[in-house]
Amino acid sequence: MSDALNALQGVLSDYFDALHHCDTALLQEVFHPRAVYATADETPPLHRTMEDYVPVVAARQSPASRGEQRKDAIDEIQLAGENTAFARVRCSIGDKDFVDFLTFVREDGRWQIMSKVFHIKPSRSA
Repeated sequence: MSDALNALQGVLSDYFDALHHCDTALLQEVFHPRAVYATADETPPLHRTMEDYVPVVAARQSPASRGEQRKDAIDEIQLAGENTAFARVRCSIGDKDFVDFLTFVREDGRWQIMSKVFHIKPSRSA
C-alpha cells in the first residue's frame, strides 16, 4: 500500500506543478485521456473533457510567471483497492482557493486522475 501512496503523491506533485506552470504536457500525463473536469460553482455547472480543458490551461498566464508562490496541500488520499483511489487536495491560484476531489485509476501500473470535481471560493489571502 505504501508504494501506491508514494506513487499517488508523485502524481499529485506533478498535478500541482502542471497547474502552477500551466504545463499542458504534464497535465496530460497526470489526467487520464477520458477524464472529467467539473464544478457546480458556476452557472450552469461546468463540465469539460480533457479535449476541452487542456486548451483553457494553455491560454492562461501561469501563476509561476506572475510570481505567485505555489500554495497547495494534500488533505487525504484513500485507496479503494489496487487500481482505484481518491484524494482531497487544496490549492490557491490568483485570488481563488480551490478544493479538488480527485479520483484515480491505475492502468498498466500507472496512476492517472479520472475525475476532478472542485469547489471555488475567494482566497483567504486576498
